[in-house]
This record gives sequence, C-alpha cells and structure tokens, in this order.
Amino acid sequence: METMLSVENLGKSFKDKQVLSNISFDVRRGEIMAILGPNGAGKSTTIRNIMGIMYPDEGAIRFREMNGKEIPRHKIGYLPEERGLYKNVSVMDILLYLAELKDYPLDKAKQRALAYLKKFDLEGKDKVSMEELSKGMGQKVQFIASVIHEPELLILDEPFSGLDPVSQELFKEEIRQLAEDGTAILLSSHQMNLVEEMADRLFMIHQGQKVIYGTMDDVKTQYANFKCTIRGKNDLRVLEDIPQVERVEQNEEKFVLYLSKDVHPNEWLKVIPEQVNIQELTLDRITLHEIFIDIATNKNLLQKEGEVHA
Repeated sequence: METMLSVENLGKSFKDKQVLSNISFDVRRGEIMAILGPNGAGKSTTIRNIMGIMYPDEGAIRFREMNGKEIPRHKIGYLPEERGLYKNVSVMDILLYLAELKDYPLDKAKQRALAYLKKFDLEGKDKVSMEELSKGMGQKVQFIASVIHEPELLILDEPFSGLDPVSQELFKEEIRQLAEDGTAILLSSHQMNLVEEMADRLFMIHQGQKVIYGTMDDVKTQYANFKCTIRGKNDLRVLEDIPQVERVEQNEEKFVLYLSKDVHPNEWLKVIPEQVNIQELTLDRITLHEIFIDIATNKNLLQKEGEVHA
C-alpha cells in the first residue's frame, strides 16, 4: 500500500522537558492506523506537529514526497479532540465555510453536506445554529466538517467522545468505509475496545517514546498472553497451583488466571484439577485495554518474547 504519511525520528522539547523522542511511524492509503498512549504521553504534540500547528525540533514529517510547509493542508482532514465550531452559525454555513477554506467546490460541498446530514440522522438541521444542537449532534457536524473536502489523510482525535452507542456504530461504519475507499486514517482514542475492533495497525507512545508498533495480530502475538476466566466457588490457592498460571485475580466467585507465554491452550485445559468448580469458563488473549493499562501504569506484568516487558 502507498504510504501517505511518514513521521521520521520526530523530537520535540518544551523548555527543558523532552516530550517526544525519536518517534517514527507511517500511515498507508486505505488503512486505519491507531496512535495510542496515556494522557501526557505525547500524542497531541505528535498530531499538532503533523498538522503544522507547531514544528518539530528534530526529524521530519512527510505527506507523500512533500514535507514541512510544503505539505498540502487541504488534502488533510482533522477532527480535533477539543471541539470548536462557531456556535451562532448555521450547520450548513459552517460546513461550506470550512470546505471553502480547503479550496473545495461549494456546490459539491453542499451535496456532500446534505448527504452526510441524512446519513447521520440530522436531516433538516442544515439551517439550525450549532448552539441549538446536542453534544452528540455537534460531534456529528464536526466529523462531517473533517471529511467534507474528501481528504486523502484523515486525523481523528477522540472521534467517539460524547456519542451514544448507536452513533458510535454510525461513526465506525463511516470510518471503515472511508478506509475502504482509500483514505489513510490516523485514529487516536482512549476507547481500547473500539481501537481493537477497527485498527489495522497501532503505534503506542509512552513518556514520549515508542513502546508498541505493528499490526494488531503482531501486537497480540507479541504481548498478549492467554487468560482464563472461571466463574464458580473455588479456593484461590488451588487455582494458583495450576501449572503455567502466573497470577490469579479474584472478584468474589470470578477468577482470572493469567497464563505463561508458552502455554498451549488445548493441553493446558487438561491440567485443570477435577475439584475446580466451573460454572462458566472462557479462554482468550489479553485485551488491548489490558496491554494499555499495563504499559501506562508500569506494572510490567506482560511478557514480551519471553522477557518481562519494561
């Protein structure tokens, strides 16, 4: 796939504090690339450098073969985490204004705006001022504003914030469709379940440095050991003594057994003692949410290539 965005050895400091160090990743045409990290990790600084809101002290940002101030901003769509559409302006006027700023034909922008308003259950709201909309409705308009000009690269910072489950599904479907149509998408979100469901690849940053970079399958294979959840009335010590169980977390009659890296699930199930009371049992890999929490809190409980991840 064609590389649309390349971030190469990015470094950025504010006064005496280095907030980014040697950050490198790319975003390809037609893929959803997630950039993750706890608050203060450097995600927003990275995005602001990409958008030209600020410039890096070190490294380079390339859009295709262009870099720095040569990057055509009208080819990029941006949904910021902090929403900021003019409150006393009508929905259609603000969408057409933003399309005009991107040098996009206004007649075509109006057609796209009306189509999106209908798709997002906002039909008839084109003459309504932004201040009259609910938070979720405003979020939909902000999303439309980010894609009205058919960007080749779309940066979405917390796009699901403030949305109910139905609206989240609408956004997920639209983001997937944009990727299928060839848009390169850089997605930042703290909702790990949605990222795990949608992202093709991910880049996780912590304290300004890379900690994970790869496809979802690669990350799961590299970091995500198996875990077994058992519901039933059991003695914690019996479960802790089962071979290849590294630790057990208990919540009343729910036990989560975290297994060693080299476990073979089919064989391991056979060594569960007969006296273990099993009302329910599930065996799956550790979730992206658990990987995120482990890294963000420096618990160092996950195994990477046979060694403790630090």
